Amino acid sequence: MSQAMNVYLSFDIEVWCNGWKDLDGQFPASFERYVYGRSQKGDYALPKTLEILERNGLKGVFFVEPLFAARFGIDKLAVIVDLIRAGGHDIQLHLHPEWSDELRPIPFPGAVKKRQHLSFYTLDEQIELIRLGLDLMAQVGVEGIRAFRAGSFASNADTYRALHVCGIDVDSSLNAVCADSGPDLRGQLDFTSPQDFEGVRILPMTVFQDGTGRQRPAQLGACSFAELRGALESAEKLGVEHFVLLSHNFEMLKQGRSEPDAIVVRRFEALCRYLASQRDRFTVSTMAMLPTSAPAQRAASLPSAGLPATLWRHGEQLARRFLG
Repeated sequence: MSQAMNVYLSFDIEVWCNGWKDLDGQFPASFERYVYGRSQKGDYALPKTLEILERNGLKGVFFVEPLFAARFGIDKLAVIVDLIRAGGHDIQLHLHPEWSDELRPIPFPGAVKKRQHLSFYTLDEQIELIRLGLDLMAQVGVEGIRAFRAGSFASNADTYRALHVCGIDVDSSLNAVCADSGPDLRGQLDFTSPQDFEGVRILPMTVFQDGTGRQRPAQLGACSFAELRGALESAEKLGVEHFVLLSHNFEMLKQGRSEPDAIVVRRFEALCRYLASQRDRFTVSTMAMLPTSAPAQRAASLPSAGLPATLWRHGEQLARRFLG
């Protein structure tokens, strides 16, 4: 019997304030929405995510963005970490460096204007930001971080050099369909398979071909459950060893509101039930279970999902726009 494929249910955990004006006035309500997502039907941000995982006996990999805490207080970061840690989940590091010019004091002399992507920073600046993130996480009791994901997947070659300097040996920032991901690494690295680079093990975001032949990331809010199931089963047949799925703490909420998006909620529940029922085929894994190195092996082809699964997504998108 072949070994079960490793599946990573990864979550980018972030807090945003609807722009950069009036941050202090916007933050309390934004924190409540992005962390709790409270509504008359329940809390559909982090609490609902954790509830569904717990119900199905699954563990997630939570890439937590901590830089906001250098502006708004370490106690807010502790709330997020404590919620996740209570379920025994894997906590790793996520950075959105566009926070850097909003911090007081600024983390380094060059942090005086808005720069969105980590790839816009020098090697030394990236090292400073990663060390700041690690320090903030350590202040809330998260030690031994070994994995990283850049905000908006916007890593570059210097990111891997910086991670190596900072003692982080796994990265999940490469995304073949995201133009900001590894712009200087295109044609040099394989964006679809695990490999080693600059002393760091790269575990890319899984990309599959949808029913129309387009490449699509395996993201909860961007795929139907049928597409995700089809891509998982296709990857298994291809002998793929690692399958990385993405979601966010706010992905089960309607855009701009705290009301649950029923379609995405049902999608996540279906995905978790499916993975829980197929443990002999799929091992829902954490970064602690990941080997430290792997040869660069390009898959023969991308996983795929059938046309009916993609048409179902289009139908869901129409329903979401109609339902508001």
